[in-house]
Amino acid sequence: MKIVQTILLTLFKVWVFLVFTVFMILYLPGILIPFMLGQRFGNIGYFFLWLWSWTFSILTFIRYKFYGREKFIKGKSYIYVSNHTSFLDIPGIRMIIPGQFRPLAKKELLKIPVFGWIAKAATIIVDRSSPESRKKSIDRLKQFLRQGISILIFAEGTQNRSKEVLQPFHDGAFRIAIDTQQPILPMVVIGAGRLMPPSTINLRPGKIRIYVGDEIETAGLTSADIPALKEKTFKQMESLIIRNLQQ
Repeated sequence: MKIVQTILLTLFKVWVFLVFTVFMILYLPGILIPFMLGQRFGNIGYFFLWLWSWTFSILTFIRYKFYGREKFIKGKSYIYVSNHTSFLDIPGIRMIIPGQFRPLAKKELLKIPVFGWIAKAATIIVDRSSPESRKKSIDRLKQFLRQGISILIFAEGTQNRSKEVLQPFHDGAFRIAIDTQQPILPMVVIGAGRLMPPSTINLRPGKIRIYVGDEIETAGLTSADIPALKEKTFKQMESLIIRNLQQ
């Protein structure tokens, strides 16, 4: 029985890889060309990213359920702060966030065939080992916020490989929020790490849930408030995860 299960999971991994690759190549012109034409066409590129995410979910039997969509206010830009447990977080986050946004992404993603081109066009790439790169990426994120385009930051900095529901947060998202006086909108992904654990290519079908938290205002806050803002966001996200973990 175990041998049969292993064979089925191997076949599933091959199928997921084919779906990932084939449809990414198929939708690639619709994703890349709008960004080549300028940021005002970014919504078109992000529509094709949504389409790829939806196709990936349907054909791989990895289902996403969304809670709290009503908390997105049309025309308002946010600093989205999310946990990060798996590569499978990304399609779901793309599907739940309306319109275009700009995630902060590590430079290692550029090495992934095809996907690296998309990451370069649709995200803000940062080399975490370079202070100059970190400063440049923060400046670009602020520029997008000034243009009314939301940004996404995984506040833990990397995928959570610990047994804790959240790793400690870095300051970056909260410093940007205070510098720009833009609100934070937290969200949490539950179940992705179980279907595809970090640092592995092990995959299985199943359900992933994404919950949007309550907006956190930053108007009037100063840099002295970064620790308190970070703690408030951490506690809200931690509570969301613990409250919904067993569902």
